[in-house]
Amino acid sequence: MTITRTETKKRMSRIVIHNDTIYLCGQVAEDATRGIEEQTRTMLKKVDDLLVHAGSSNKHILSATIYIKSMDLFAQMNKIWDAWIPKGHAPARACVEARMARDELLVEISVIAAVKNNSPVVMDRTASEDVEIDRL
Repeated sequence: MTITRTETKKRMSRIVIHNDTIYLCGQVAEDATRGIEEQTRTMLKKVDDLLVHAGSSNKHILSATIYIKSMDLFAQMNKIWDAWIPKGHAPARACVEARMARDELLVEISVIAAVKNNSPVVMDRTASEDVEIDRL
């Protein structure tokens, strides 16, 4: 069994890969002072970047859990989400209203995705069990 972890710290890793399944830690906006649309946009950009780093894309997301500060923001968040998800590639998804870690945060996402077939995966060796560095 191989488990690959990257950017591992005391409490979490940013990316964990096991059996060609990618697990991303929760992602929030780049700038939490912005409105829901910009927070959603920059949060999804961070997801894109992590998925590419792990050998995947938003076409390969299996499941997404979205935490939103208020369901009053749901339609505005979905406007950005709908433009971001490629047609025909919508994942299983849940969206729940939640108290956020910082008051100014409006949205957070947790993603599980599949590694693309024949995709090179290059991860940092940081700390884990059975670390895989490259699959080419």
